[in-house]
Amino acid sequence: MIAGALCTAALVAVSLLAGGCGGSGGGYTVRAIFDDAANIIPGENVKIEGVKVGTVGPVTPTPQQKAAVVLNIDTPGFQDFRADASCTIEPEALIGEKFVNCLPTQPRAEGTPLPPPLHRIPGGQEGEGQYLLPVQNTSSPVDVDLLGDINRLPVRERFTIILNELGAGLAGRGSDLNAIIRRANPALRELDKVVGILASQNKLLAKLAVDSNPALAPIPAVKEKISNFIVAQDTVARATANQRGALKQNLADFPPFLAQLGPAMERFGRLAEQTTPTFTDLKAAAPGINQIFTQLPAFQRSSTTFFTSLGKTAKLSGPALVALQPLLARVKTLGSAAKPFSSSLSELFTSLRDTGGLERILDFIFVGAGDTNGYDALGHFLRAELVANLCLKYDVTPVSGCSARLFSTTGSSSSESGASASPNASKAGTTGLVMQRTLAVLKGATPAQAIAKYPGSISTSEALAGAGATGEGAASAQPVGGSSSGTTFYTPSPESSGASGMLLNYLLGN
Repeated sequence: MIAGALCTAALVAVSLLAGGCGGSGGGYTVRAIFDDAANIIPGENVKIEGVKVGTVGPVTPTPQQKAAVVLNIDTPGFQDFRADASCTIEPEALIGEKFVNCLPTQPRAEGTPLPPPLHRIPGGQEGEGQYLLPVQNTSSPVDVDLLGDINRLPVRERFTIILNELGAGLAGRGSDLNAIIRRANPALRELDKVVGILASQNKLLAKLAVDSNPALAPIPAVKEKISNFIVAQDTVARATANQRGALKQNLADFPPFLAQLGPAMERFGRLAEQTTPTFTDLKAAAPGINQIFTQLPAFQRSSTTFFTSLGKTAKLSGPALVALQPLLARVKTLGSAAKPFSSSLSELFTSLRDTGGLERILDFIFVGAGDTNGYDALGHFLRAELVANLCLKYDVTPVSGCSARLFSTTGSSSSESGASASPNASKAGTTGLVMQRTLAVLKGATPAQAIAKYPGSISTSEALAGAGATGEGAASAQPVGGSSSGTTFYTPSPESSGASGMLLNYLLGN
């Protein structure tokens, strides 16, 4: 009785210790329930796909005659066991060490939702705060060395007794034995899943068997080819076996290749999307591009002729270009010397542009043209004339061929003796009278005052000599300086026939 009480107290202490090691310490702790601890001890490794992710914690029995193994998962990336997680106790080496091999969740197709996480043990229960992995998700296979011990005494005799008593001991518990056997061997468990899948697809498998008969009917006719194919495959397999080292390296490099291939294909897809408009436009431009390449030979032949002619021209123009070098040197010198002048000229034109100088020059030309031209009843006339004869300068003595005088000195008597005077003297006196009256008007006198101050008459026949004037009161155009001159003026009519109005128009520019 005392020994039983001590054993019970020890079990309670171990249970409390295991619960104290539970889950609120900040880590991720899984409480896995196994049918048999299989000699696993605390401190052994916990691995996922061969990578250590934690260690084994306390190992304690449960009231259901199972083994509770605490798994401390230290790696953050694996601290999320799902409801379909599984763990198996496997040998680490031949010396008897063990480790727990776990799978946080079963493989599934991409996009399939994850199962719910493991149930967390509530407070007040054994393993408080830990995540419970039930016994249905664990297995502890029988080691090979234990199977070898069956053939040795006294294990062989004990095994014989177990077999003899197995029927009586497992009477009525066939389902429990079936579950234990499947958990003891993961291969049997996986085989049971496969058989279940096949059972759910039995109709599809039956249809496959029916549909395969027509597909397999031609095979006997080509059995020799199939036999040759199998022989060839054997040869390929032997050659592959000879290169198994390289094949192994290729298979090892294949996952990194796929990891790099994914981003590369994504970039290639984006490139294809971006180049689609370009190729669409290229398709539309394809006829024109085809026409260009079709006409390219003719263009090439024309280019050959052109470059041949260009070569001949280069041979002829080469010496001329060489001869231009001294001229270019002089032009360079001229350019250097003309730089100050160019700068000053640029400043001048800039100033003219900014200050409106060009507009003022045009205004001057416009106003000057208006000042030197008049308009009367007959049309435009010039106020200033170019005298194109021998009388171009002032002389104090008579010059042969020029007897004109600026002012008339004979007064009114010149008019009386005008008939007997020579034609040149008559023309000079007439010109002097007109000029006197003109100067008087320019000094401020009226035309009537100018006529009264310088009396006299101008002969119509003399005034119009050489002009060929016809009709009354008409003014005719007379070339200045004779018939050879190109500039004309309008000779006013005699004063007795309206000459005062013509003179006024001439003087006032009307």
